[in-house]
Amino acid sequence: MAREWFNLKQGAWVDHHSSRIISGLERDVFPVLGAKLITEIEPPEVLAAIRTVEDRGAIDTAKRLRQTISSIFRYAIANGKAKYDPAASLHNAMRPAPKVKHQPSIREKELPEFIRALRQYDGEETTKIAIELVLHTFVRTSEIRFAKWAEIEGDVWRIPESRMKMGREHIVPLTPQVKRMLDRLSELGGQSDWIAPGPQGKPMSENTMLFALYRMGYHSRLSIHGLRSTASTILNESGLFNSDWIERQLAHVEENKIRGAYNAAEYLQKRAEMMHWWSNHLECLTPIT
Repeated sequence: MAREWFNLKQGAWVDHHSSRIISGLERDVFPVLGAKLITEIEPPEVLAAIRTVEDRGAIDTAKRLRQTISSIFRYAIANGKAKYDPAASLHNAMRPAPKVKHQPSIREKELPEFIRALRQYDGEETTKIAIELVLHTFVRTSEIRFAKWAEIEGDVWRIPESRMKMGREHIVPLTPQVKRMLDRLSELGGQSDWIAPGPQGKPMSENTMLFALYRMGYHSRLSIHGLRSTASTILNESGLFNSDWIERQLAHVEENKIRGAYNAAEYLQKRAEMMHWWSNHLECLTPIT
């Protein structure tokens, strides 16, 4: 019944989502429930399968898995193969998600001091520019670490779905300020395929930018991811931009968006205008003299 349900549904999902669904069933559910008649499966047995996921700390995954199992049973009921959904009653038996630990960020009034400190950073210039790129584009750390020149297409940076957290292509409009940074990185990187390479031409290591923040005096005060939060807060509080434009530029997309509904270029013109405003705003905070 699970595979029948999956075959029916997968045409409406992106590959990343459908692969996660079937792999979760094969790894965590089929070994426990797969050999049983669907009419014989009781709530404690479903909970036992979910508990193994919770026990490895994957609370959100366990929650989604219960929803998947419930959807399979509802499909079976509709087809006359089951009488009730044993997963429906498990909601209150599941472990709550741990409190989200927010990444440290800075407020708008602290940005001028940060930008001045970044300009005065005496470490690797590639690292300094990579941090500034994150500030201007609010991409994730991994998205700048593994960025390649082949992804730059005229006025946009097109990040392929294989490198995005949500498994969907992401487009970053390039402002004049960002283009100048890219020009300088090209000079520094020589023939490297990476936009911001680390030593020996390999990708920048995971903590390079974070340790640079520490050297600048921002230990526990700011993280690289926190720069995204700072940008989001300022753009939302400005009242100038639709929150949907901001969320799309942050690459925040609902995981259950179906293939036909997702468009990487959605709001692209408005997002480009917003990104130009943001780069200009940052420049105005601490003009280059």
